[in-house]
Amino acid sequence: MASISGISLSPDLSSALGSLDESTRFLKISIRDEQLVPDGLHAAQGSLSDDLSALDTLLEDAVPAYVLARLDDAAGWLLIDYVPEGSRIRDKMLYASTRGALTRALPSPPADTLYATTRQDISATGYAAHLTHLKAPKPLSAREKEMEEVKAAERAAGLNTRPTPSPGAFGGSGVGLQWDDALQEAVKALGEADAEGVVTASIEAGSEKLVYVEAADISADELKSKISTTDPSFAFFNYTGGSQPQVVFIYACPSSSPIKHRMLYSAGAASVFSTAKSLLPTGRLAPRKLETSDPTELGSKFFKDELGSASESTSRTGTPGAGSGGFARPRGPARRTR
Repeated sequence: MASISGISLSPDLSSALGSLDESTRFLKISIRDEQLVPDGLHAAQGSLSDDLSALDTLLEDAVPAYVLARLDDAAGWLLIDYVPEGSRIRDKMLYASTRGALTRALPSPPADTLYATTRQDISATGYAAHLTHLKAPKPLSAREKEMEEVKAAERAAGLNTRPTPSPGAFGGSGVGLQWDDALQEAVKALGEADAEGVVTASIEAGSEKLVYVEAADISADELKSKISTTDPSFAFFNYTGGSQPQVVFIYACPSSSPIKHRMLYSAGAASVFSTAKSLLPTGRLAPRKLETSDPTELGSKFFKDELGSASESTSRTGTPGAGSGGFARPRGPARRTR
């Protein structure tokens, strides 16, 4: 089974996964020669918390790895996604884009996932903090509380529709979306990359949570192959065609997609852009947000046209994206102006 990054499971790893038993506490998995390979075993000695200190010898300070950790009381497996802060950018992207293939190859889905960037994250203290975080109620912002009240009112009235979000993609704060950890790490890694690449995200049905879909090292002209032409989606593309690399936020909203989906993505777009800005280094996120109803038009010309016009706007007004503050609209005879 190959991942979107082209990484596949080695026969040795398939065999190791098939032979895991209750005596195994940790199985380290690494990427070598474009394959996922077993890279170390550790037998259970005590509880999981007691055994975590063994990871000090299994893991390296600046080299990513996955670790399958057997939970206590036959509760399944914990997948540790270890991507230390000092890792090479390419390695960060590679491990982020391969995680899905590894998860699908496991005998059963992991009971829990722990994202670690330091050794402290995978210590007994760090794991205890992780468990506390899982049990803690998630605080809601004022906007999220408002949306919960709206949904509760809809349920009480027996409705399946929601009010039109306002103001949505073209201004205001819109709907606040919670990001999963994998997406945050992938976008941060993209912001440190020198080469072109993309991270895509979607809103999880029913939860209004923004989740990681995939990451790939691709050029601007290959971008269209990663964007759905039937469903709305968000993408972050590291564009290198300007004077310096910039991460460009793209909201793709195919005109044939269901209206309810378009409303939800439109309402969430502004907050997604705002969150991305807080995750990336200052100035790394392009100030101009791009929207398209036809993902097939995405390419190097698209970016030159749109980001070029943003530069012209800056030189005229002194403010990036001055004007409405909304999303840039790709030009062309096939597009309608609003």
